[in-house]
Amino acid sequence: MGQEKTNSTVRIDMLHGGIFRKLLLFALPLIASGILQQSFNSVDVAVVGQFASSQALAAVGSNGLVISLIINLFIGISIGANVVIAHYIGRQDEKGIKNAISTTAIIAVTSGIFLLITGLLIAKPILEALDTPEDVIDLAVLYLRIYSLGMPFMMIYNFGAAILRSLGDTKRPFYSLVVAGAINVGLNLLLVIEFEMSVAGVAVATVISNIVNAGIIVFFLTHEKGVFRLELKQLSISKAELKKILQIGVPAGIQGMVFSISNVFVLATINSFGSAAVAGSSAALNYEYYCYFVVSAFAQATVAFTSQNYGAGQIERCKTIFRQSMLPGLLGCAALNLLIVWQKEFFIRFFTTEPEIIRYAAIRMEYVLLFQFIASSYEISGAALRGIGYSMTPTVLTIFGTCLLRLVWIFTVVPLSKSYETLLAVYPISWMITGISVCTAYAIIRRKAFSLAVLQQQK
Repeated sequence: MGQEKTNSTVRIDMLHGGIFRKLLLFALPLIASGILQQSFNSVDVAVVGQFASSQALAAVGSNGLVISLIINLFIGISIGANVVIAHYIGRQDEKGIKNAISTTAIIAVTSGIFLLITGLLIAKPILEALDTPEDVIDLAVLYLRIYSLGMPFMMIYNFGAAILRSLGDTKRPFYSLVVAGAINVGLNLLLVIEFEMSVAGVAVATVISNIVNAGIIVFFLTHEKGVFRLELKQLSISKAELKKILQIGVPAGIQGMVFSISNVFVLATINSFGSAAVAGSSAALNYEYYCYFVVSAFAQATVAFTSQNYGAGQIERCKTIFRQSMLPGLLGCAALNLLIVWQKEFFIRFFTTEPEIIRYAAIRMEYVLLFQFIASSYEISGAALRGIGYSMTPTVLTIFGTCLLRLVWIFTVVPLSKSYETLLAVYPISWMITGISVCTAYAIIRRKAFSLAVLQQQK
């Protein structure tokens, strides 16, 4: 599989040469992409908060975790696609690459249609189940139903970006988001301020930007070179590749879903403190997403680099990848956490000027955002495990260490001291427990998996 068959101007060679610089080149566009993607939601929140009403702000904000719950399974499956394609690249298996890309494309479309239907059907029941405040629920339902119309296009982008990441290309997904993000901002301002469409306006803007985003990523994939090109007229699903993608992707998706379920219970408890608490928590949550993208970017880099090198049998490089991903992921997130908490009022005022909402947002920053860097420990070690084909282990440990602990905390500790602060304290506690368990598992499993890989090479 010659280099001339690939788009070498954007592709990073993960199998040869120094690693750290290439990890940074891979991760930085991902960080920027994550920030831009989150800006879709942040702009939604900021525009309605400044130009509509506090109820509209709470309505948009309260949907964040619900949307995550709906889509996380399929976002996880896209990780499986990334790993499988990268393994084939490491092995120089052209047939496997082509079959995996075609299968991934079909998964993207079918999952998007499924999510569209699901979002329309469950919008009101799930928001009611979460005890969304009465003055917010109608607006929240409207936002979620319109937002769901863009689900197929969101999935096409995410799976398409996963394909490009497996090739070592994180630049073009970023370029796509730049265009879509600019359109989203412009339409938000137009529809909310000029046409006074409130939450409907921001939802419509997000759907249109998702359509543009999907169109650009499909253009990139259909104009790739050689075996990496997506042939729309020759799409077919390979049962073998589907099985491999699901084996790795479903556990990752389940982890994301269970995370969201636990956070939905947290949201339901926050709802009990009133709409100001919901709005304040939503504003602060935006900055948690922004900081998390540093962690996520290095986790995705770990998956892609480890997958290719493990597929190629380059065990020592796999070890180096883990070390050189963990350090910048942890330190980068910590630096952002400290900066935002230090200037918390300045950052909160981008979303609201109401004192009570600012107070709740500041509390969440002090109790949650300040300690978010701890999540790097289990995210990057879990990504390394998935890169070598062990996806279920980090999923199980994360579910027990983070998700179940949060549920136990909500139903046992919070009733004893029913305060906003007590509720939020569970986040750093759960991160520490999960980090220790997943890092330990990685150290144990890595030794076994790498020993087996060396023995296979010697045969």
